[in-house]
Formats: sequence, structure tokens, C-alpha cells
Amino acid sequence: MSALFLLTAAAQTPAPKLDRVIGAITKIDPGAKQIIVKSDAGALVTATLDEKTFYLRVPPGEKDLKKAARISLDEIAVGDRAYVRGHFSDDQKSIAAAAVIIMTKAELAQRQEHEREEWKTRGLAGPVTAVNPDTKEITIATRSHGVSTPVVVDMGDHVDFRRYSPDSVSFSDAKPSSFAEVKVGDQMRVLGEKSGDGARVKAEAIVFGSFRNIAGVIKSIDPATNEITLTDLVAHKPVTVRVTSDTLMRRLPQGLAMMLAQRVHAAGQGGGGTAGTQPATAGGAPPAARPEAAKAGGAGSPGGQWAGGGMRRGNLDFQDMLERLPPMKVADLKVGDAVMCSGGDGADPSRVTAINLLAGVEPLLTAAPQGGQQIFGSWNFDTAGPQEQP
Repeated sequence: MSALFLLTAAAQTPAPKLDRVIGAITKIDPGAKQIIVKSDAGALVTATLDEKTFYLRVPPGEKDLKKAARISLDEIAVGDRAYVRGHFSDDQKSIAAAAVIIMTKAELAQRQEHEREEWKTRGLAGPVTAVNPDTKEITIATRSHGVSTPVVVDMGDHVDFRRYSPDSVSFSDAKPSSFAEVKVGDQMRVLGEKSGDGARVKAEAIVFGSFRNIAGVIKSIDPATNEITLTDLVAHKPVTVRVTSDTLMRRLPQGLAMMLAQRVHAAGQGGGGTAGTQPATAGGAPPAARPEAAKAGGAGSPGGQWAGGGMRRGNLDFQDMLERLPPMKVADLKVGDAVMCSGGDGADPSRVTAINLLAGVEPLLTAAPQGGQQIFGSWNFDTAGPQEQP
């Protein structure tokens, strides 16, 4: 995540009277002396160059320009991340570039790979179960091999707090945040130094957010926008679900769905699952194979367990099992399919961007009373990890 620090800091303190654009370079035309930048807001901006424009390359992770190197235009490539300073045209579609500061695509990829490994080996994830403002400590419930363990998160000297955007599951869209915004029920990912016994971690970076769960029958599908509409069986209101390239989509095999439905039904009758086993988690990491992604579940549902004890397991890791199922696409869905999905708890309750979407759940929803509420007590999910940065 530190790859963006320099550009962000520079953007916050630009020279007076200079405009700026931050984004990825999509086209370079040396003959026309132009660079096309797709800004983080999604706009295409043409940077016009002249003999006075200077170019700098900064290593990812640097927070100032002390280690910046002067380069030439021909050393800039498509895919590099650019911070352009200059003066906008009246229509805001072009900027007369006084300076172009870049981080190369190759160096960013190398840095991101390093960060992936850092979050894999030094990261912890789980729902927030307690927040202590007096001691500045947060307790999360981590899960390993089916066992839930509380871990106390100590605030380090300089903690990078980020909160997932309500309408995005991408880490690159996470906004700067603070300890004061964390609440019980949030899903949190922590990078830091663990104590010898694993009971505490001194945080260096934290990303967290709130998520919601939805179950329903598909009413319509729009392949052009990758959106489906359904009626939330819990809230009894229509919801539009947007599927992105980061959404993990799976279909439960009928046999597995029937087996899980029998357990839900038994729990509803007071039978429950096998004694002494741990609650199952469901979902996956968008995109697949994101070991550094944060565990996320329904907002306000600490502990990550199925309500009513409806779905339990022994040594079976339900999430791993789901991730091994073949991926599916929106084109594989049809009107009338029952689905369960998770997404960011955004400002508009009628729309959600899906983190995970699970089809083939008709037996589960039929077996569960209250339209699936028993299943959804706390459906755990993985959220986009720190490698999501551009």
C-alpha cells in the first residue's frame, strides 16, 4: 500500500496554482508530445508536453522526492503510474504539464508482490469483537484450522488506517481512516509484528470495513452491465447486484447443497450440528487466490459464525472447498436461480457490489426459516487485499 504514499502526499501539497492528475498512463505519443492518463476518478486526461516539462521517476514506497531520478520522455511506458502537475484547460480534459512524476509498472509490480508476501506472512484477519478507546486496543477474532482465537491489536507508532469504500471492494479504493471509526462488527485486516504467543500484534497497517449479506431469487439479468436484480429474502426489498472482475462466483453442487440444507433444517428443529465442531465460514477472495485478503462478514456480526448453529463442520474448511469449485460467470446464471452474495455496506441499500456470489443454494434457502436469516447470522467472506493497488 506504500506504493501510493508519495503520489498521494504530493497531491495533497502541490505548488500553488498548479493543477494535478494522478492515474495510469494509457497512451504515449512522442510526436504529438502528449501522454494520456486515466485518472483515479476514471477520466481520460491528455497531458500536453513541451521543452520545459521535466520528468522524474520515483521508487515505490518513497514518501518524498529525495530519491527521485531525472528521466526523459522515452523512459516512460504505458502502464506506469503518473502524477502530472500543470494547468488544466477550461474543459478539464487536458493539462499543460510542468512536471510528470512516475512510478514504473515493473517496479510497482515488484513492490506489490513484496507486499503480498508481507500480508501473507505478517497479516491477521477477523471480525472486530471489542474496541477499547482508553488503551487504543482492538480485539479481533482470528480463525485457523476451524478454531476462533481472540487477538489484541496494539496501535503502533504510525499506523496506516484505511477503510473500504462503501461502494467498492477494491483495496485501491480504500480511504484514509482512523481508530475512532472502527466499531464492533467491522471486518479487519492487520499487518504487524506478532507477539511470541500470538495473542497480540503491534499494528503497522490496518484496513477494515462493513459488509452485508443478501439472499434471493434472480428476477432479471443485464449482461451488458453485469448486473442482476433480486428480492432480498430477509429485507423483502429489491436489490441490484453488480458483479465485477473481482467478484468470486461459484455454484454449489446439488449433493453438497442438499447436505448443507439438511444441517440447516436439523438446526432449525433444534438438532444442530456435531458437538464440539466450529461454525463454518463461506465465501472466497476476490479475485481468487488472495491469501492476504481480509476475512469479512455481515455487518454487526462479530465472531463469524452461522446464526442458530445452523451450519457446522469438523475438520472441513468450507471456504477452501468453495474456492476449489469451478469459477462461473454472469452468463452462467439464469432468471429464477437462487443466489447468496456478500458486498460492501454502501449508502444505497438498493444496490451492492458483490464480493462473492454463490449459486445453487435453492435447498439452503428452502430449508432455512425466515427466508435465509438463519443462514446469514454471520456469513464470513474475504475482501479485496492490499495487492489491489494500481
